[in-house]
Amino acid sequence: MAQAKYNITVLISGSGTNLQALIDACGTSTLPSTQITHVISNRKGVKGLERADKAGIPWTYHNLVKYKNAAPKDSAGKPTADGIAKARSEYDADLAKIILALTPRPHLIVCAGWMHIVTPAFLTPIADAGIKIINLHPALPGEFAGANAIGRAWEAGQKEGLKRTGVMIHEVIAEVDAGEPIVTEEVEIRQGESEDELEDRMHKVEHRLIVEGTRRTLEKLGQ
Repeated sequence: MAQAKYNITVLISGSGTNLQALIDACGTSTLPSTQITHVISNRKGVKGLERADKAGIPWTYHNLVKYKNAAPKDSAGKPTADGIAKARSEYDADLAKIILALTPRPHLIVCAGWMHIVTPAFLTPIADAGIKIINLHPALPGEFAGANAIGRAWEAGQKEGLKRTGVMIHEVIAEVDAGEPIVTEEVEIRQGESEDELEDRMHKVEHRLIVEGTRRTLEKLGQ
């Protein structure tokens, strides 16, 4: 591929199927002049890092555990609430430093199954550097923020008659899953289907929307 106009860093925590969707789209008519230049995972040995290796994308492992281990402890030897907050802040500050030191520096950071809530210690230096951050969340705006969104939506469908959930790509702010939506799509909740079946259908939508959300964000950057 010719020299890319846009460089992306992708943050992952697991199997990397959404990372793979981005890998497959980069350099095509969907994401032209775009390349993933780095992947960061907060979990070791995950499938997503194998995908990065196969695509020849360098990656970094950056985990919160050592920061928690170094945090102040209470009398029972567990990190205090203040200690955990300090650990998260230090972790996020170092995450920002890792990204800002990358060559080439990314134009966009895509959280693709990144199971870590970032704090201003990360968001502020990244914003100051003019780098956009977007996130995939398997729910519609204002619904099922945080972890296990698909499971909670499925339960609401089976027990409360909820007819639909969805997927969104949104800008990242300090409030969890509350940034400005970039693209959304509803997904029907079907009575009698298993949670796994709903999850499989959700993932298919995720793979399309993460590419579309990335495309729309990059288009705005180019305006």
